[in-house]
Amino acid sequence: MNKEEWIYCPVCGNKTRDKIREDTVLINFPLFCPKCKKQSLINVKKLHMTVIKEPDAQTQSR
Repeated sequence: MNKEEWIYCPVCGNKTRDKIREDTVLINFPLFCPKCKKQSLINVKKLHMTVIKEPDAQTQSR
């Protein structure tokens, strides 16, 4: 039997609506938290989640 875990929000730490199994692989997954209303890009491999830091938008010089 495969192990399942809930995905927790990296911002507030609450449970999201998504569950993953240990054989699940997610790349650039947009994770939405219904509690804090934030969206984060994550990678998941073997139940280990890493958050992808998005670069800040830079102003264009004229």
